[in-house]
Amino acid sequence: MTSATVPSGPPSGLSFGPSAGSSAGPSAGSPAAEPAGMPAPAEKPGRDRYLDLLRAVALLRVVIYHVFGWAWLTILFPSMGVMFALAGSLMARSLSRPAWGVIRGRVRRLLPPMWAFAVVVVPMMFVLGWQPVKEEGLWWFAKLAWYVFPVGAPPYPWISGDNAGLLEETWAVQAAGPLWYLRAYLWFVLASPLLLRAFRRLPWVTLLAPLGLTAVIGTGLVKIPGETGNALTDFAVFGSCWVLGFAHHDGLFKEVPRYLTVSLAAIVMGFGIWWASGHLTEDGWDLNDIPLAQAAWSLGFCVILLQYAPSWRELPGRLARFDRLVTLANNRAVTIYLWHNLVILATIPVIDLLWKIPFVDAHLGSTVEAMYTLLMTLVVWPLIGLVILCVGWVEDVAAKRRPRLWPNGRS
Repeated sequence: MTSATVPSGPPSGLSFGPSAGSSAGPSAGSPAAEPAGMPAPAEKPGRDRYLDLLRAVALLRVVIYHVFGWAWLTILFPSMGVMFALAGSLMARSLSRPAWGVIRGRVRRLLPPMWAFAVVVVPMMFVLGWQPVKEEGLWWFAKLAWYVFPVGAPPYPWISGDNAGLLEETWAVQAAGPLWYLRAYLWFVLASPLLLRAFRRLPWVTLLAPLGLTAVIGTGLVKIPGETGNALTDFAVFGSCWVLGFAHHDGLFKEVPRYLTVSLAAIVMGFGIWWASGHLTEDGWDLNDIPLAQAAWSLGFCVILLQYAPSWRELPGRLARFDRLVTLANNRAVTIYLWHNLVILATIPVIDLLWKIPFVDAHLGSTVEAMYTLLMTLVVWPLIGLVILCVGWVEDVAAKRRPRLWPNGRS
């Protein structure tokens, strides 16, 4: 029997912007963005379906990555950097309104889906034998609060249950893996008012500063131990992508010749690949494990994506056939991201039911074994759909919308 392989290091992620079909722009009469150095352009109503498409592709890529464990996918499409850039653009757009209200709204949309996840996963951990660490004392219990407000990394057991059960011993590690991204996203949301002000005063310094910080703390030049170091590294690695979203929103790309933008982006990406080639890990070219390479490659990749970004109110041509799937993915982005690792693990006992069929056990056992990962890929999507039906409506409640079971834009 083959189990799901989840490489070490952070999974690629997604942005938690306004869902498709909701209003993302400022309300009439809302105050203008702070005029400092680089005024923000006038807002355009409606959703940008190009950005929605990128978010949906990132979700697809992260699920495939965690099923197959293909390191080269982090180079083909650095989902995490892309999603932080999209989230930064949406955040800059929202900050044309009072900052405190925007931050409160973003946090409100983030926390209830996480609470729904924690209500299921944390009791499972305790039932399967998770116990407090005596050496940590009360601090161990205090860290459980990060399942409520994830400013830190929520704790979880490295070994839970046993291999004879429905879930393998490392299920908690893999299930809790996506939670680090919620911490990073929350940090960026809280820091955005200051970051946006700094960007509009010193755009290039603010854009490149996180890359420089990554070169210091992401390479081991300066070591910050524990989860504090991990959190700061995540913030630095993807900080330039987040600020790049500000640049996209404020129209900075229009002020720089396209050939110059693409040339500089290619140089930065080339540096990222060069650095990765000299710092390969056990997973090879997995950029998730090589912070400076991840930061440089993601930044250059996002620059090119946003430099050539069209403004679509509808998906054009053949892409239109995927409109409902793109809409569903954007409306349930948090749910899909939070639950996808646990759902991948759940495909294993589902597929193992095939061996209870006498004909399969007698004649097709080797075929099933050879196609196990492909079968996981086929089974994971119906299971994700089931999770959307069961808990996806929490995202609507968090956004103060009428709960919907399958929000794919179909009336």
